[in-house]
Amino acid sequence: MDERIVAGEEQAQDTDVELSLRPTVLNQYIGQDKVKENLRIFIEAAKMRNEPLDHVLLYGPPGLGKTTLAAIIANEMEVQFRSTSGPAIERAGDLAAILSSLEPGDVLFIDEVHRLPRSVEEVLYSAMEDFFLDIVIGSGPSARSVRIDLPPFTLIGATTRAGLLSAPLRDRFGVLSRLEFYEAKDLCAIIERTGAIFETSIAKDAASEIARRSRGTPRIANRLLKRVRDISQVKGEAEISLETAKLALDMLQVDDVGLDHIDHKLLKSIIDGFRGGPVGLDTIAATIGEESQTIEDVYEPFLLQIGFLQRTPRGRIVTEKAYNHFGLKANE
Repeated sequence: MDERIVAGEEQAQDTDVELSLRPTVLNQYIGQDKVKENLRIFIEAAKMRNEPLDHVLLYGPPGLGKTTLAAIIANEMEVQFRSTSGPAIERAGDLAAILSSLEPGDVLFIDEVHRLPRSVEEVLYSAMEDFFLDIVIGSGPSARSVRIDLPPFTLIGATTRAGLLSAPLRDRFGVLSRLEFYEAKDLCAIIERTGAIFETSIAKDAASEIARRSRGTPRIANRLLKRVRDISQVKGEAEISLETAKLALDMLQVDDVGLDHIDHKLLKSIIDGFRGGPVGLDTIAATIGEESQTIEDVYEPFLLQIGFLQRTPRGRIVTEKAYNHFGLKANE
């Protein structure tokens, strides 16, 4: 059999497993209680009026469940869910094709909405506000404007960088919801639910250990559980034990507070190379060989949250708390 076909089948199976982990209704969605409570009211009100839900903006660090929540909203509204991403919509014509194929009330989810091209974003304003598109066809003297009427729909935008959204676009979202990092008890519940889906038994203390090292992020918790499960199966355990969980997490270079080797590399490069800072983001990126945007979107939010890093006008500074974590003193 062709290796490409085999690889494609394996990738499809992985995607199926990933999708099966996603809750489908609000009652199954663990954590983010305030966001859920508000959405439940807004959805119920929209259904009572027989209207589409107002446009929704979901923002926060990656891996907290923005895509899952968008699909749940569509399911709760009992409408179709269409998904795309900002970088995939290159021209106004691409947006027109997507919007004109929607049925009344449908949910259109745009991931990384902050990366929409400006020309597309400007066309989107009238679509969100008045449900029509003005498309210019041709150029020069022969150019003409065509109006396309759209069915009422709900746009759900997701972004890790809400500050990059233009004010006109942000103001057209009626519901703004920020997703916060999860508490350990909620992550523990997610891990136990995932274990049940995998038909894998896990001890309560082992689930708590994985949750504690998951950086407050469900996506990371599920990824770590998969690797811990691998080691537990190889050891022939009927239930994932705390000992195995600790062994696996140490093998994955995930420490007691959830920092991985990239976090260690980032913090120690500032401590060793720049005396704890301040140091600019681009300098850090060049030093550790990572993209500055990846550092800002993926690694920094958690380090700021736990108080290991500070942002100042002059650059990033490692805090005394981080020094203590590595067994160092700030003046060293």
